[in-house]
This record gives sequence, C-alpha cells and structure tokens, in this order.
Amino acid sequence: MAKIKIIIMGAAGRDFHNFNVAFRNNPGYDVIAFTATQIPGIDDKTYPASLSGKLYPSGIPIHPEEELAGLIKKHRVNRVIFAYSDVTHETVMHKASAVLAAGADFWLMGPDSTMLKSSKPVVSICATRTGCGKSQTTRKVMQILKSAGKQAVAIRHAMPYGNLAKQKVQRFAALEDFKKHDCTIEEMEEYEPYIAMGGVVYAGVDYEAILREAEQEAEIILWDGGNNDLPFYVSDLEIVVTDPHRTGHETRYHPGETNLRRAQVVIINKMDTAKAIEVDKLRHTITKTNPQAKVIEAASPITVEGREQIQGKRVLVIEDGPTLTHGEMPYGAGTIAARQFGAKEIIDPRPWAAGSIKDTFAKYPKVGALLPAMGYGPEQIRDLETTINAVDCDLVIIGTPIDLNRVVNIQKPTVRVTYELQEIGSPNLQAVLKPFTG
Repeated sequence: MAKIKIIIMGAAGRDFHNFNVAFRNNPGYDVIAFTATQIPGIDDKTYPASLSGKLYPSGIPIHPEEELAGLIKKHRVNRVIFAYSDVTHETVMHKASAVLAAGADFWLMGPDSTMLKSSKPVVSICATRTGCGKSQTTRKVMQILKSAGKQAVAIRHAMPYGNLAKQKVQRFAALEDFKKHDCTIEEMEEYEPYIAMGGVVYAGVDYEAILREAEQEAEIILWDGGNNDLPFYVSDLEIVVTDPHRTGHETRYHPGETNLRRAQVVIINKMDTAKAIEVDKLRHTITKTNPQAKVIEAASPITVEGREQIQGKRVLVIEDGPTLTHGEMPYGAGTIAARQFGAKEIIDPRPWAAGSIKDTFAKYPKVGALLPAMGYGPEQIRDLETTINAVDCDLVIIGTPIDLNRVVNIQKPTVRVTYELQEIGSPNLQAVLKPFTG
C-alpha cells in the first residue's frame, strides 16, 4: 500500500511531539514537512535526522506556514495535521478550509493518540489561554508537594527554538544551565522560578525520553503546560486555569476549550483585578461547560520592591512577550503596578522599537503602548536591549517572570513586579492535592 503523505502544521512544540509519538517509526506514513508559525526564526530549518528516526535519514524540512498550500499540491499530500495552540476556533477552520481547498484532509489529533503514560503520578497544570496564570499555579502546586515531603519534578511544555538535536532532553537545576542550553528569554522565564525554589525542571524535544529521565528522580511528575495546549502526558489530575479578564475566550480558543471540558479542577484566577460581573460570567460558563469540575477561586496579588519610585514617573512597562502577542492580553502585572502606584504616564515604546521588536509590533498591533519582552534568540535580545535603552522614560517597570536586568543591560532605573497565586476560600489546591500528599 502507498504511504499516506503528511504535513504537520506547528510552532516548534506540539508538532514535534505528535510526530515523535505517532509517526516517527510508523511505516504507513511519509511526513513530507513541518510548517511553522507564531515564533520568529523557527521556519526554514530541518527537524534533524538524530530525532527523526530511521525512516527519515535526512531529517524533515520545516517551511513557513505561508507555503502550505503549495507544498500540498507539489507533493500530493493526503493529510495535514494541525498541531499548535492558542488560536480561535474560527482561525482553525480558516486553516482547515485552505487545506481542504488544496485537496488534503484536515486532522486534529486527540489526547488518546498523543499522551504518553508515566510510571509515576502526574499532575498537569494547563489553561484556556496564554497568560492565565499557569506559572504561579504550578509554583504553588510544587510548594505544596515539597512541603508534604514529596520529590516533585516539573516537565515544561516544549520550547525548542535553537539547536533541536542538542535540545532532545534538557534538565535545569541551576542558573548555569541556561547558558549550557542556550536559553531564550521565554525559556528562562519559565525555568528560573523552579530553580529559585530549589526545584528541577525538564524540557526539550523528545518528551518520552524526557519523561523516562525525570521518572528516575521524581515521586510525582508535574506537567507545566504551554500556551493553552493539552498535556503531553496522561494525567492523574488535570488543573486548568482561566482568566476573567478575557471572559468568553475559554470557549472560543483551541485547544483551551478542550482543556476546560477535561478539567477536574478549574481555577478562576486574577479575581483581585477583574470585574465582578466578568467573574460571574466565567463561573457560569465553567458550570455550564464542565459541571463536574471543582472550582477554585484565586487572586494574583503583585509585589513591587521599591514601588515608591513609580509615583509621578513616566514609565516604560515591559510585560511577558507571549502573553501580549499570541495571548492577546491587553496588559499584565507591570501595567497593574504602574496604575496602582501612581505612574504619571506609560510611555509608548513603538517610536524607538529596533529591528525584530519593530517587526513584533507590526505583527501584533494590539500590543499598544507596552513592550513585550521578546527574546527568541541573541539578535532579538539585542534588539530588546536597544529598544529599552532608547525609550525616553524615567523608570522601567519589569513585569516579566524573570529579572531582565540579568539578561540585558538596562541603562535606566528599574523596578520589578512579582506575583504569586493566592487562593480564596475553599476548595483549595491543598485539598485537591490530598491524594498525592497523603
């Protein structure tokens, strides 16, 4: 029988995972290419032979998504798999329509065909959108497990933006590991909080190999999801975080709605800064969509060391990059701090944007007068530094999960905003984690 020709649409994460699990050693399929979007600089590469398996001795090319229709026709592709996250349902169907018009089938792969089984208990933390508050929730879960004397190891959703062959399995237990693995700002933002609390986090490309290594030192595996993607592992407890600042998004974005429908525990986060009417709407949607889920109410209060410096100042606010860009969040913790502590003005950085940062604003015009902390490679980090130092402001407010002063040379006074999950009433995470803490 002729092999089924496949193209996988992705963004350097779920696409590679789906290939590894379902197609790498499957002689019934011929994966022609990956296509790439969302993340700058990941297209026009090759998924390396060392990760592709014996069926692909030359590796697999990665093309820009814009070339998809031409690739389908050129190679007579039978099936296209959509394998990235945080896009509207309407966008998914527009992609499907383009694929169908080119003659191929359009395929979404589900949990049963993509989740790996661990020998250890797995707790997953996912979300309905990028920027809901997975990071502080995951830190809270880690703290609870550690306080109970459990050896919990985190595995972070894939972010392999560099040398894929070298990133097969990555382990982070010290800040020095960032340099060892050539981490981007986006990666450091996710890994550093674990290291700060004495934890260990794994990441990389081959998530079965990653899992087997993590199992060697873990009693419990903690899956730290990316964007609003599904877990890569079969989970004994699925916790999903929602955001009342974007009420309605929980059922309008893929695959966030799937997460909401699967969740055993749903967290309504950021209740301290959201409007009560939006919280009520979100609570109603959760009850209607997944009435069996336990609902935890929570806040994400901010802490600013040196907050008195903000009063009356013209400030540049730097927020988490993915949250502002494909997460479409109109503001973050830095903006809240600027408003709460009396900044005179939030300065629009766009007139000073350099290189790839200027390109980011062009691609995501709704970001507005905030600076997304984009740093997907050395060149973009340099552009970020140039932009920050060029902006005419009195003070820089850093609202990112890591202190950017450690990554870029900011030649202006700075204050840093941090935030943690604060549960309100019951049930709470301590209660839902009881089966894992004993």
